[in-house]
Amino acid sequence: MLNQFSRSQLLLGAEGIQHLQDARVLVFGIGGVGGYAVEALARTGVGHFTLVDDDKVCLTNLNRQIIATRKTVGKYKVDVMKERILDINPKAEAEERKCFYLPETADEFDFTQYDYIIDAVDTVTAKLDIISRATKLGIPVISSMGAGNKLDASRFKVADIYETTICPLARVMRRECRKRGIEHLKVVFSDEPPTRPLEDMSISCRTHCICPPGAAHKCTERRDIPGSLAFVPSVAGLILAGEVVKDLAL
Repeated sequence: MLNQFSRSQLLLGAEGIQHLQDARVLVFGIGGVGGYAVEALARTGVGHFTLVDDDKVCLTNLNRQIIATRKTVGKYKVDVMKERILDINPKAEAEERKCFYLPETADEFDFTQYDYIIDAVDTVTAKLDIISRATKLGIPVISSMGAGNKLDASRFKVADIYETTICPLARVMRRECRKRGIEHLKVVFSDEPPTRPLEDMSISCRTHCICPPGAAHKCTERRDIPGSLAFVPSVAGLILAGEVVKDLAL
């Protein structure tokens, strides 16, 4: 019978769609990359999400994040993402976790309850803990490398972490994964050399921070504030989603 996933079923088959509808996906980071990944998974048919992010939508997110509109500025990203998921598929389930993932908060999450984990955070400590725990438990995980300061969306690739090049974040992750005995990790990375952002203090978050009231982590706390455009993190997120769909449904 014709339904909202009929076009997906033409490619994935009825069994593949059922696998997606039954799947439980844990997503860390609902920003420029993670937001597009979740959107694509919801539209493809994934039925159960846990969304982890403690950040609120900021005015500066409007240029690249799918959840960011004038109406959502100041709202928690996980709340906005859940609303989008249910607007797309009212039968889906979405749990919001307003939490900044760190090793200290890791025990709040039971990874064994999930079929797939998406790492779309930008903190090395959090990434390594997520990946280490998922790997030890045998839970499939895919990780996003650096999407900031990039201009060419066509340079994104899917690879094992040890096959990555150029990306500074991937270089750090290769070294740290090797130390932890992590033999394989599927990642999405760009081999485009990062562009150095212009040092324009008239528009810098360093001196003009407009993070919403109550934001747990402000831009002024960051060592570097990367530049970003709509067509770069979105592509990384869509590639992440594509890999998750193929692994779960095919």
